[in-house]
Amino acid sequence: MTEATEPEARPRVRRQPQQARSRARVEAILGAADRILSQEGYEALTMRRIAEEAGVPVGSIYQFLPDKGAVVDALGRRYLEAFGTAVDELVERALAGELTDLVGTMVDVCAELFRSQPGGMALWAGRHLSPELARADEASNALIAEGLRRIVEHLTGGSGGERARRATRMAVWAANAVLHEVFKGDGEPDLETVDELKRMLHCYWEDLRGRLTAEEG
Repeated sequence: MTEATEPEARPRVRRQPQQARSRARVEAILGAADRILSQEGYEALTMRRIAEEAGVPVGSIYQFLPDKGAVVDALGRRYLEAFGTAVDELVERALAGELTDLVGTMVDVCAELFRSQPGGMALWAGRHLSPELARADEASNALIAEGLRRIVEHLTGGSGGERARRATRMAVWAANAVLHEVFKGDGEPDLETVDELKRMLHCYWEDLRGRLTAEEG
């Protein structure tokens, strides 16, 4: 994760868990919060409900996480770390010459992250309700766009400049919006829409690659 895409504020925890038992309890609390989000939605996420789901006294949550906003912040960072790891792996594959289908691979990786994080989907759906969610959402998009820019510049053999920065941000915004629609429901996702997203971004990528290559030439 680059300095430019680091979330500005540190997690709003009351104290960091040091012992294995404390760390396990925090993980149980966050796991319970994730399940509540995925099954019941953002509005159901209360400290008392989290305690019930985790099977812990509500007071034990307050030892580490002072309020619902802190829980949301911690969950957002957990989801963000998953995206960060995926983007780093894509960049490494691109630099090693192993990324033969940039658009298809990027969309597939992001789609799998959306599919595997139903709690995260509930968070992003309610991101307008919380400044913590807004920050995490913006940081996630910036992180993916920065990784994509590095890949684009590697594949086109130049810096790309502001054109590459703008284009990668737009590609991430477009993919993010479509994947939110695809995975926001409880039923099976519409994978044909994911295929259409790939076609759209393939056209954009070919046009961008041509323009950037021409500029470098």
